[in-house]
Amino acid sequence: MQAVLQGKPGFTNYKELKARTVWLGCPEKCEEKYPKNAIKNQKYNVFTFIPGVLYEQFKFFLNLYFLVVSCSQFVPALKIGYLYTYWAPLGFVLTVTVVREAVDEFRRYKRDKEMNSQLYSKLTNQRIPSDMVFLRTSEKTGSCFIRTDQLDGETDWKLKVAVSCTQRLPALGDLFSINAYVYAQKPQLDIHSFEGTFTREDSDPAVHESLSIENTLWASTVVASGKSYNTDDPRSVGLLDLELNQLTKALFLALVALSVVMVTLQGFVGPWYRNLFRFLLLFSYIIPISLRVNLDMGKAAYGWMIMKDDNIPGTVVRTSTIPEELGRLVYLLTDKTGTLTQNEMIFKRLHLGTVSYGTDTMDEIQSHIINSYSQSSAPKVRKSVSSRIHEAVKAIALCHNVTPVYESRAGVSGETEYAEVDQDFSDENRTYQASSPDEVALVQWTESVGLTLVNRDLTSMQLKTPGGHILTYYILQIFPFTSESKRMGIIVRDESSGEITFYMKGADVAMSTIVQYNDWLEEECGNMAREGLRTLVVAKKSLTEEQYQDFESRYNQAKLSIHDRNLKVAAVVESLEREMELLCLTGVEDQLQADVRPTLEMLRNAGIKIWMLTGDKLETATCIAKSSHLVSRNQDIHIFRPVTTRGEAHLELNAFRRKHDCALVISGDSLEVCLKYYEHEFVELACQCPAVVCCRCSPTQKAHIVKLLQHHTGKRTCAIGDGGNDVSMIQAADCGIGIEGKEGKQASLAADFSITQFKHIGRLLMVHGRNSYKRSAALGQFVMHRGLIISTMQAVFSSVFYFASVPLYQGFLMVGYATIYTMFPVFSLVLDQDVKPEMALLYPELYKDLTKLLMVALTIRTWHWLMVVAEFLSLGCYVASLAFLNEYFDVAFITTVTFLWKVSAITVVSCLPLYILKYLKRKFSPPSYSKLTS
Repeated sequence: MQAVLQGKPGFTNYKELKARTVWLGCPEKCEEKYPKNAIKNQKYNVFTFIPGVLYEQFKFFLNLYFLVVSCSQFVPALKIGYLYTYWAPLGFVLTVTVVREAVDEFRRYKRDKEMNSQLYSKLTNQRIPSDMVFLRTSEKTGSCFIRTDQLDGETDWKLKVAVSCTQRLPALGDLFSINAYVYAQKPQLDIHSFEGTFTREDSDPAVHESLSIENTLWASTVVASGKSYNTDDPRSVGLLDLELNQLTKALFLALVALSVVMVTLQGFVGPWYRNLFRFLLLFSYIIPISLRVNLDMGKAAYGWMIMKDDNIPGTVVRTSTIPEELGRLVYLLTDKTGTLTQNEMIFKRLHLGTVSYGTDTMDEIQSHIINSYSQSSAPKVRKSVSSRIHEAVKAIALCHNVTPVYESRAGVSGETEYAEVDQDFSDENRTYQASSPDEVALVQWTESVGLTLVNRDLTSMQLKTPGGHILTYYILQIFPFTSESKRMGIIVRDESSGEITFYMKGADVAMSTIVQYNDWLEEECGNMAREGLRTLVVAKKSLTEEQYQDFESRYNQAKLSIHDRNLKVAAVVESLEREMELLCLTGVEDQLQADVRPTLEMLRNAGIKIWMLTGDKLETATCIAKSSHLVSRNQDIHIFRPVTTRGEAHLELNAFRRKHDCALVISGDSLEVCLKYYEHEFVELACQCPAVVCCRCSPTQKAHIVKLLQHHTGKRTCAIGDGGNDVSMIQAADCGIGIEGKEGKQASLAADFSITQFKHIGRLLMVHGRNSYKRSAALGQFVMHRGLIISTMQAVFSSVFYFASVPLYQGFLMVGYATIYTMFPVFSLVLDQDVKPEMALLYPELYKDLTKLLMVALTIRTWHWLMVVAEFLSLGCYVASLAFLNEYFDVAFITTVTFLWKVSAITVVSCLPLYILKYLKRKFSPPSYSKLTS
């Protein structure tokens, strides 16, 4: 399937733009120069890489402090040790950071280059590079299908129609020889509507053709100033890093205070200001430069553990700097289609008012259909149950936007192509394409009971009866589904009888006022909804030739209107939607992803609030919220009434405020109104809800909601999705998780973590997230504790020797203490765990638990054999260094019994109080995990 298109530029600042005229093949006539489309995910370029990386590092107080300290050693009066004592650790930190950033930047460059090197002239199963007006297609029908998964997250197919004036041209080359232009409305965020006109001036008379949403093909990216910035800058730091940076500032104040105390006790004698600065350098180990290195190495280890976990296969850690963010989440914002659901519909129920048919009674329906079409190609309808079933099934088989396609092998490349099969309606290799998976499920069901859709084009469709007869219906008008109308309709003419029938199906809230009075529709819709089914009400109305001709005249006139076109068209259509005959109620089920229900329950028990943000319809979103148990069975749901003004929003917010323990369902349009006038009040109320569902959300709105939660609550947010329409939400969240599925890799590549199934998020958060956070916190605390020890010893040493600003230890000993002497025991903390993974999954309440740590021996709760090895390896390194650093040690003394008993006594005196405190705390105020391990 190929399509020739004319593009228009997109922008981000929509309010400043106006309607434009675009000339075909004549860019010199355009009012604006059209920029090229490009995707840029890179953070730096060749010139800004080194300065940018250094800026990102030295904007943190910890690194800036040590840069100043290291530079001070070039001043002879301030020098207190060898240069490598300070410059070696700092250089190592910067080297590791630069290499890591370079690798990540090169990967982003390769991905961008691959995407931007693609050229487009004809589109054949490719992504649309920019917003388009659909001019021509190779299909004889003048139509094609597109997938809008990058906009609304739906993987189904949408029917698009080429401009008839250009579609009728004899050859493709004629497209560029005509004198024509497209008038387009100003760019806007609404992807569900479009108004424009196509004008050909070189014909007599000039041809004017209205353009609507069905003549457009939207791009999957937003064009801004010549380039599409598909993602924000990649995250390089998490909240833990920011918190440690703040703690570093506090330690610096303590360092200054201690230095001032030492100078004061010294009596401000001599060059006291020089002594003050030397004390600042001597006590600088209070702020350990190795902290960032240890944490980064720990985070790398956590990422490796995540990717090697056989219980969550296929998981990829794309940002290795924030694994601990997974352990402190409060809000989870999730997409629906492809994330919670498989987007695969199954027909479950047909209700006729007096009788209901489920999956176990479909054979009975099939026998009624066979009975209706027996002995003749034309139906012999009797006033019976068969008659009612026949009319319902026929309406379902005709009222839709589904097109059957037949797979055939063609071309040297061996690729699959779809083409029409003239009068050869073989059941083999037939598939359906439609604007909604619900419609496909309904048409597949009518096929299963004997009435098969075998062909369709823009003007007609054909059904095959159980006896093999072909029935032809001419399509006179079709009214697509919109989020405002919540229904779709079609007017067809029966070829054999000439009867004209208007069929309509839609949501019960829209159809209840259209159909004739009945006493069962509302009750049965509620029953099906409680079963988690998506319902559609089907109705019909017979029209005379005169009635239809009058309608067609008014309808065509309304479609050519430039001003208020949608309102005028809707008014004409509504003139038909009166007293329609109710035929049936259908119920289909959207299959959930594996283990969605227990996973959502686990997350709720862990104290995580879940918001579902979807581009789908309100009814669909509400249904999935129930069936997935995002909203528990005993919870009420408040569906926020559509509002357009400040007064309406105020009234609806007051109505919502009176509800308690109630889930909220709101549309994107109503959400915009509420946030415009009552942002603080709405967010405050919504955050009190056990669950929130936002439907008809654009990608921009999804990201905006994430930022609102961050701004108003200050809590950590996580976003998960599987499509390109989820990228902005994933990037805005503190932690982004992408699912690689039917909708491609856009979300997966833009996310911090990539998983293959939604159920894996449970183990990712409850086990790896919790462990990463607790281990990183313990690691950070111990490294600081290690620095405090050496600084305290320096303070005691200076006090004993009349507050002299001379170092206690020289050269390599200081470097060794901060590295190899203590590195292995410290790093062994990455193996620590308080409970087994199975316990963490069984008791998700532990996710909210956080404990303090004091030192390695007191911190660890589960000894791993590698921890024991690390302890002895560290001790071995210290003993081995005695042979190389004779000038630093009194070897004769440390080999005596006196040395051994003094060291042992000091160790016991130092550790015993801490063990006693730990015992008392565990006995009288035990942590929650101890109840599971005791």
